[in-house]
Amino acid sequence: MPTQGGSNSNNSSGGGTIASVQSSSSTFSSSSPSSSSASSSSLPLPTPAKSKEPPQRWVKRYRTEVSASLSSGISTACAFPLDSVKTRMQTYKYAGFIDCLKITYNQEGLRGFFRGVTAPLASVTIVRTISFSIYQRAKYVYSDWLSKNFGFDVLKHVNTPGTYPNLWSIACFGAAGATAGSCITVIACPFELTKLSAQVSVLLSEKTTCPDSQSRAVASSYQNKGTFKTMANIVRHRGFTGLYTGYKLHLLRDTLGTSLYFITYESSKQLLTTFAGDATKSSTVPVFIAGGLCGIVSWSLIYPIDSAKSIYQRNALLYSKGQKVKPVKIHFFQRQMYRGLGVSMSRSCVLNAIFFSSFEFWKKRIDKLEDKPGW
Repeated sequence: MPTQGGSNSNNSSGGGTIASVQSSSSTFSSSSPSSSSASSSSLPLPTPAKSKEPPQRWVKRYRTEVSASLSSGISTACAFPLDSVKTRMQTYKYAGFIDCLKITYNQEGLRGFFRGVTAPLASVTIVRTISFSIYQRAKYVYSDWLSKNFGFDVLKHVNTPGTYPNLWSIACFGAAGATAGSCITVIACPFELTKLSAQVSVLLSEKTTCPDSQSRAVASSYQNKGTFKTMANIVRHRGFTGLYTGYKLHLLRDTLGTSLYFITYESSKQLLTTFAGDATKSSTVPVFIAGGLCGIVSWSLIYPIDSAKSIYQRNALLYSKGQKVKPVKIHFFQRQMYRGLGVSMSRSCVLNAIFFSSFEFWKKRIDKLEDKPGW
């Protein structure tokens, strides 16, 4: 190897230096012992060569961000038709899942299920990348704080084979998830509003929920527009702050939802890995199951908040800037707030099972790359 070759050549030069020092020392010895002693003591001793490790590749330094970006695109594209059906069932009444599928296909064709896909492909990739980056850093910060103040190392405990989740690990992962969720809302809100307006643009103008002709005209202006044109249309009707319509509900949903999301994923993965026994051979199955579970659990608990957000944003699209939009209250355990829950849970289960399996796969592949300068 190159490092070993360099080390040997350095040692050879070091040996030559020592030999020349000894020869010089014996010459001085025959003439003057005292000067020989002084000369040899003043000569610098050779330092051993330091083996330099190759610099870490860019992709390995940012393996979390790269893995999250790649996995987000794959999982979002696979699950988007279910997300579209979920939004339609939340904001309008259908007889059921099959009825929504039939009406959407008859009115808009197959393209209707992918209407607005550009916005989430861009936003979800950005949001997940930032979210996972924040979560990873927050997890280490909170774990370190707990270790210093309470003497319990959460990450060491979780990575020890045969262990189970406890109060410390749940608190650490929950706090890190809440931190990530609250931070990403600023970026996610405009993109999610754009996605929603694209998904229900046809329904907005066709349904008889418009309070007047002006609202119908505003609703009609959202039809057949791309992501950036839809954003521009929202700004035209509601101003720049209109992109943050429903921000408070979005913040509440993402803070609680992301906290529950990571608690469920980390804890269930730890439990499943412990039950499986051999972590190295069976890690794929626990990751896949844990990914599906975290989507189901988090969405089932925060779904009424998401429904209230979607309904409020839908209503706001019927109004222009300055017009008051009636607030939507969050009602738990009321049937109308859970329309589309089954679709949403299925979508989230599929999306997150694919996402986490892909995420862990890419992380392992990147870790195996040989270090060298460059990406």
